[in-house]
Amino acid sequence: MGGQYRITGAKYPRMRRPRRRRRLVLTVVASMALVGLTGWGTLQLIDIFTGGGDQAAASGTKRDCSTKPRTNAGSTASPSPTPAAKALPEPTRITVNVLNATTRTGLAKETADELKKRGFRIGDVGNATKEYDKKVDGAAVLLGAKAADGAALSVVRTQLPGAELRTDARTKATEVDLVIGTGFTSLAREADADKALTALTEPAPTPTPTPRKSC
Repeated sequence: MGGQYRITGAKYPRMRRPRRRRRLVLTVVASMALVGLTGWGTLQLIDIFTGGGDQAAASGTKRDCSTKPRTNAGSTASPSPTPAAKALPEPTRITVNVLNATTRTGLAKETADELKKRGFRIGDVGNATKEYDKKVDGAAVLLGAKAADGAALSVVRTQLPGAELRTDARTKATEVDLVIGTGFTSLAREADADKALTALTEPAPTPTPTPRKSC
């Protein structure tokens, strides 16, 4: 053969690619791999320090939740009508029979006179019946019809907070017996009795609905 190579024995010369080109290819591949790994690592660090996309989405969902009041059943509460004040009889419509069950003379009349000054009607004034005479250890017993419970009985009790409330068979709802017991000292101060009467006629407060978050 003519040319650059000459065959001189049983072996042929090896044909090799230039080494420079192979090194260049390897360098490019290694550089691309390094860039890819660096970018992936950077993304992982950002994800760790920011809490990740899932957490951000969850946070956004929480911010979108609206706070709504709920009732005890858990449903959204609708505005409740304002409760009306209790309809109680005024002192001028209540007749009080003042009866003395103690050994102190004149106690029934003194108490009746004070109640009259405070606007109550006064009925019978005198000693208690045998059923109660010398048998009332507390400040007093207030007797009235069943219909007077929570009405006339409660109004009279504002004048004597320690009195015991009882009902009997009478039918007149605006008549109350005040049986004075051995523990009686005096009626409540008029200013305190007026406050108690005002509180008695005020409507009960409406429960505030518990707010809850709904999404």
